[in-house]
Amino acid sequence: MTKAYILVLISYLLALAAAWVTLQFVAEYHIMIQVLIADVVATIIIFAFSVVYKNSSFYDAYWSVIPVVIVGYLMSLQGDAELIRQLMLALVILLWGFRLTANWAYTWSGLDHVDWRYVNLQAKAGILWWPLSFTGVHLLPTILVFLGCVPMYHALVIGSHPINGFDYLALAIGLISVWLEFQSDRELHRFRKIRSSSAEVLSTGLWSMCRHPNYLGEIGVWISVLLFGYAAVGYTDYWMLSGAVSMILLFTIVSIPMIEKKLTEDKPGYADYKAKSFSLIPLSKLR
Repeated sequence: MTKAYILVLISYLLALAAAWVTLQFVAEYHIMIQVLIADVVATIIIFAFSVVYKNSSFYDAYWSVIPVVIVGYLMSLQGDAELIRQLMLALVILLWGFRLTANWAYTWSGLDHVDWRYVNLQAKAGILWWPLSFTGVHLLPTILVFLGCVPMYHALVIGSHPINGFDYLALAIGLISVWLEFQSDRELHRFRKIRSSSAEVLSTGLWSMCRHPNYLGEIGVWISVLLFGYAAVGYTDYWMLSGAVSMILLFTIVSIPMIEKKLTEDKPGYADYKAKSFSLIPLSKLR
């Protein structure tokens, strides 16, 4: 395990180094285009490790690491942004990134561990697996997370609006969302330790109010980022909205149906739990 963690760390350090070098060659572009190009280059480095070690789960922690790096980079730039707003947004992203990365490290069993979704996709894709892995497992999530980070440019670089109510709303939603993710992880790990069978269904605590409190928290974090961007400039445009909208669609249309299909197949009691519970928002008419 120690060797595996060191190997992943090396891959990420090389990816970040490649991203930094890339930034030196794209200085003529808009700041966020620079970030996107560097982000894609870093993703290619991680993909190379995935191919060499035949394990696309090399990418799994990238989702939670790169936004923290982007926050740090944008905060280092000279701009008109309010320092308090920068610190508020940075706090949300640091807590979110630490929680998600720590959860990955806790659940990862080493280089022999591959996400079950990748295993299923590889079985269906056959010889086309690695092109699919690059586009669907590595590049697409990188682009989605980048879109989610677009409002950071407004909040951390150009936004000169004084601190206002939307900042405090964004902070509250962000902190509550991170807590939702942390608490749902805690309850899930505790449940897995005490359950008598893997077929049992977790239906207590946060999981009694909705079936995916962790995904609800994830969506909330990206809405928080959007609100910080809006608070900083007083408007939203397509690019600012695209990230939060993309995340909502990703979880509601792709991730949740995929995980629920698997849980229904693996757990005899899940269909009953599903019929009696809400998917994301408690008290919603949409189950």
